[in-house]
Amino acid sequence: MKLVRYGDTGAERPGLIDPEGVLRDLSDHVTDINASVLGDAALARLRALDPSALPAVNGSPRLGPVVGDIGKFLCIGLNYSDHAAETGAAIPEHPILFFKANSAIVGANDDVVMPRGSTHTDWEVELGVVIGTAAKYVSEDEALNHVAGYCIVNDVSERHFQTQLTGQWTKGKSCDTFGPTGPYLVTRDEIADPQALDMSLDVNGKRMQTGNTATMIFTVAQIISHLSQLMTLHPGDVITTGTPPGVGMGMKPEPVYLKPGDVMELEISGLGKQRQTVRQDA
Repeated sequence: MKLVRYGDTGAERPGLIDPEGVLRDLSDHVTDINASVLGDAALARLRALDPSALPAVNGSPRLGPVVGDIGKFLCIGLNYSDHAAETGAAIPEHPILFFKANSAIVGANDDVVMPRGSTHTDWEVELGVVIGTAAKYVSEDEALNHVAGYCIVNDVSERHFQTQLTGQWTKGKSCDTFGPTGPYLVTRDEIADPQALDMSLDVNGKRMQTGNTATMIFTVAQIISHLSQLMTLHPGDVITTGTPPGVGMGMKPEPVYLKPGDVMELEISGLGKQRQTVRQDA
């Protein structure tokens, strides 16, 4: 299934995309796409519905963040060997973990707003993983059983804030609008192998990032297992799993950063597309 949340910010309604690409309303069956409907049993009930019997939604409404009331927004850094190389960083021995503030989360096609003083705002296409059932001390073999589904995340980053303001990466990762997610939550039964997904990101029509999740240093299963040894992963938690090469800070001979008016377009096979316009905060 492709589950969505559609409508104005803060008033999103639950829906799904049927096999013909039509947006259908789920409000008669669930109040939201949130932790309460991400477990296997709840998803099975939604899967059993006849999509053609659900009300079609007219027009092209805004698509909001794929999960309502996201719990933790966990991020893995430097998880592609070629991306680590372009930034001059060593290959990590364990998954590098940082957090994005939940207030950074927006819809897949919402504007990305450069904060005041930003000169180094950068892009990162990433595979997002949404937890469906609680995971604590899980093995790699059972880790993917705790996944509700997958989505695209743009881990937008202000590199000066991230590296020069003293402290953790969170400062440069958590600006408002720096976490577009979606457009869909694609349930795990539709993704045969999360380590075989093509990824791309364009800026103003120019291809910047091309990659595949096969080149992750730590797989989705390894990441979930590792994190579950440290903390309980709860339904509705989102993990974004790192980016392939081609970020602005790695460009040669000089880094390239976003400016107002730029347009980012992201795609991951099977997970849809994102499109964001960049603007400057007032």
